[in-house]
Amino acid sequence: MPRFIYKAKKSPTESTSGKIEAQDAKDAVVRLRRMGLFPVSIDEDSTFTKQQARQFFFFKKSVPLRDLSVFTRQLSNLLDSGIPLINALDILIQQSENPLLIDALKDIKSDIKDGAGLSVSMSKHPQIFSSLYTNMVKSGEVAGMLEDVLSRLADFAETDEQIISKIRTSLAYPALLLSVGSVTIFILLSFVAPRLISMFSDLGEALPIPTRILMVVSSFFSSFWWLIVIAVVIFYLSLAKWLKTKEGKKEFDKFKLKMPLIGPFIKISEYARLNRTLGTLIKNGVPIIESLDVLAKTIDNEVLREHLLNVRNDVVDGVSLSVSMKKTNIFPPLMVNMIGVGEESGSLEGSLFKIASSYDNEVDRIIKVFTTLLEPLLILVLGIVVGFIVIAMLLPIFQINMLVR
Repeated sequence: MPRFIYKAKKSPTESTSGKIEAQDAKDAVVRLRRMGLFPVSIDEDSTFTKQQARQFFFFKKSVPLRDLSVFTRQLSNLLDSGIPLINALDILIQQSENPLLIDALKDIKSDIKDGAGLSVSMSKHPQIFSSLYTNMVKSGEVAGMLEDVLSRLADFAETDEQIISKIRTSLAYPALLLSVGSVTIFILLSFVAPRLISMFSDLGEALPIPTRILMVVSSFFSSFWWLIVIAVVIFYLSLAKWLKTKEGKKEFDKFKLKMPLIGPFIKISEYARLNRTLGTLIKNGVPIIESLDVLAKTIDNEVLREHLLNVRNDVVDGVSLSVSMKKTNIFPPLMVNMIGVGEESGSLEGSLFKIASSYDNEVDRIIKVFTTLLEPLLILVLGIVVGFIVIAMLLPIFQINMLVR
């Protein structure tokens, strides 16, 4: 994301300057006005450092969720110990190993010295600190309980990290198995099988059917393997470009929700995150409308985001949260009913956390079932393909032995 150097007015007699990341100059103006500043000048930062060059090409880096959760926990502990915010940031700048986080913390420290609030300073770095993060920090600043809010944010980030870690750990072996198996099959068909089968080409029609099938397939692979590689690369790049468009991402998200096993898993994991995020925001005093705005930005699936924005509009019109969710027909009845009970009893955040905990357990169960089924299924499919190739290559040898006898 481009970075802009700005000069702005805080008040008729007070000015400030700094850097802000935005999509373009207009977006930078909007972000500055949200921060309570009145832009005087905005110029794109043309400095192209080595670090930015690495990010531009294939080595794009970001701040891992683990680093963010550790930073948040440490900042909370430092503030709780009575250390001033500036000193706490100095300590964390020295301890952090992520260069992007260090640069962001230096900018935040500079802004705070100029009189800006922590949430305002963090909002200048949306690639690191999300809307959820900055809104919760803002609520902590207003309520005078920043260290408590940071502690809850750390809990939130650690929960998300645990779920992501479970998914990655569960899929690591199947992904490795699929990758190695696919490469092995590609090499067998493109380079190994053609050389062995060429010895039997003189037999013509006498070749077994599996061998003739393998000859056709391997001949295509050996002659056009480079075309297959190019086609795969073009397909990948085209798909990536299409998914960057709003319509493309929405269609792909619809497709994912309809897929067996994967669709229910995405829904349940998003429901868990939705309820946990909304509960955390409400518990920290963020108004329901603003909470739904922030929540819509944290939802990855475009279909669910659209429904959530419809819920938000209904709540603005005075409809209760549970009734507006029920109208969408995408949120499960159990979730809607529990939210309704929470609204009636005045403990909405409690109900939201219970729902999130329930769905977290369901996510764990689905991960176990999915990985239990996926590993043997991959082994079976790869075994059948490799077995067919081996048998097709050995059948002519057996046939020749039979003829010789």
